[in-house]
Amino acid sequence: MQDDGSSGHIWRAEVASRSPLAHDAQALGRLIKHDQDPPEVAYYEAFADPDAQALDDAQRSYAGQYLRRLRRLDERRKHAPSSRRK
Repeated sequence: MQDDGSSGHIWRAEVASRSPLAHDAQALGRLIKHDQDPPEVAYYEAFADPDAQALDDAQRSYAGQYLRRLRRLDERRKHAPSSRRK
């Protein structure tokens, strides 16, 4: 069985497009300031965790770097001289 890596492409695209975890933590912080619903507080604590935010930042950075690399390689292929002989 050969893995074509499509799941990795999907994961990187989703990670690169999502908002930073810190933004979600700020939004939840504003919510629990007015209404301290236990599930919202638990979500806030999970999102505001510095380790979780660092992991999220690293994942988004990796995904963004990978997508930029793919774009650069695609541009190089477009501008490369043709290797065909006439």
